[in-house]
Amino acid sequence: MKDTAQIVCPHCLSRIPLQREACPFCSKSLANKNPAGSLAFASLLAGRYTVGAFLGADGEGLTYGAIENTSGVRVLLKEYLPVTLSAGRGPDGLIAPKNGSEVLYKTTRMDFTELYTTLQRITPTAGLVAVLDVLEANDSAYAVMEATQGMPLEEYLSLRGGLLDGAEAYKLLRPVMEGVAAMHKAGLVHRGIAPENIFISENGTARLAGYATLGLRTAGSELRANLYEGYSAPEQYSAAEFEGRYTDVYGLAAVFYRVVSGATPVPAAQRRVTDSQRSARILQPAVPAYFSAVLTTALRLDPAERVQNVPELMSSLASPEAANALIKRGKRRTWKGPGPQTILAGGLVAVAVLLLLLLWSVLGDRGPRPSSGSTPAPGSSSVAQSAPQATPVPQTAPNFVGLVYQDVQKNPDYNALYRFFITEEYSSETEKGRIIRQEPAAGELLDSGENPLIRLVVSRGPELVEMPYIIGFTRENAEAELNEKGIKFSLLMLPNSGEYASNCVVKTDVEPGTLLDTAKVTVNVYIAGEREIAEPEPEPTQEPPPADPAQPAE
Repeated sequence: MKDTAQIVCPHCLSRIPLQREACPFCSKSLANKNPAGSLAFASLLAGRYTVGAFLGADGEGLTYGAIENTSGVRVLLKEYLPVTLSAGRGPDGLIAPKNGSEVLYKTTRMDFTELYTTLQRITPTAGLVAVLDVLEANDSAYAVMEATQGMPLEEYLSLRGGLLDGAEAYKLLRPVMEGVAAMHKAGLVHRGIAPENIFISENGTARLAGYATLGLRTAGSELRANLYEGYSAPEQYSAAEFEGRYTDVYGLAAVFYRVVSGATPVPAAQRRVTDSQRSARILQPAVPAYFSAVLTTALRLDPAERVQNVPELMSSLASPEAANALIKRGKRRTWKGPGPQTILAGGLVAVAVLLLLLLWSVLGDRGPRPSSGSTPAPGSSSVAQSAPQATPVPQTAPNFVGLVYQDVQKNPDYNALYRFFITEEYSSETEKGRIIRQEPAAGELLDSGENPLIRLVVSRGPELVEMPYIIGFTRENAEAELNEKGIKFSLLMLPNSGEYASNCVVKTDVEPGTLLDTAKVTVNVYIAGEREIAEPEPEPTQEPPPADPAQPAE
């Protein structure tokens, strides 16, 4: 019996038979280009999804682009394949657990399925990327999510100058907070709230992705953990500590801190050794005092001293009155009285003061004492006669523009004097790795204090995009494909005497597969016009034969 299974071409979205070497419509190769051990490119999953390109892996599993075959909609596919518990994929395509990990593999797979099944029930929610389907196959589990639309938060901030004010930040991130609150209501904790997992859509709505099970977001768990330095809460660095809703409060507050101050929070593990975290208001004086105080409270290392839930965080960031009430409650809750070490230290200080007074009285008896109204002698070390403090010389920013960032990073003199906050952006004018611009600019005054902050924007080089194959596409589909890839184009109409399909792409002046610098190149796309129907030539008229002169006229 002939196999009639069909997939959707990952390139042009045409329906084609399974196991073809190339698409008969766009001629692009369907050969497997995914890494060994992953699902094959252009294979069929559960009879419903065409597997596309491999996108990445973490300690929990693999992620692919994919297509839902009935609708032709592009989706993201997450396959549960934990590297610490799985022996990999066998020749039959089934995933086998490692010897001795069978029970743990099964229970963690159930956790994966339960997580995404619950998310499917509560999404779509405005601030959460939707889970569309959950299925089991190949002795594993799969989650199908909508393909994330929009730009990452860091890129959005770069376009906005690196930071937002408090009101703008609250408006932007409110959908994300509401989405996290919906997860908490359903009994879920996200644990991965960070700029990498927040995307801003074309209409300006922020949405949260990056779902994961407990093991992936906890150090020392049965999975290879994936934490976000500066955004993961301190309790996530130990499998022995309990995580709860306040864990996501820490992540949300850390994101707000980044958005309004321009700086990444100090990683929680480092703060436990030496807490050098400065308030957002110190870094950016324009941040309202109440707003900064709420973030400081929400970023406390001890979960019991932290803002406890998302609604409380939302109300406190939106209202100075609610913030003040929160901070007062926090002070009452966190003050525990002096401990034994504090009492001991105070006693030692008192003893030292008494000894100094005794020594002063002994030495003072050896010479005349000045009267209470006398003026200390010149050169005296008396506190009243202390020399005036020198006014610190204002620092100005050196010029980093044009330098290679790695050279700046490795320079011990720079590291001793400044703190750097780095963002990257594509540039067709500046070589990859070189600094495009800085803030403050060269020669401008730096913030007072030790190690002032300097923001550097480093070039990622030109944004190169592969020219897709669009020959034969309708005009609308070709425009959609080019717009999705960010390729600038110009449409040119060609006369069509009937050899081309009307309103379809005939050719382009750039070969498919060519890497384009989207900032510099505009592709000419030639579209066939309406078919020109030639008018039929009139048949020649036949003239009557000449009259025979021998015949009499009638």
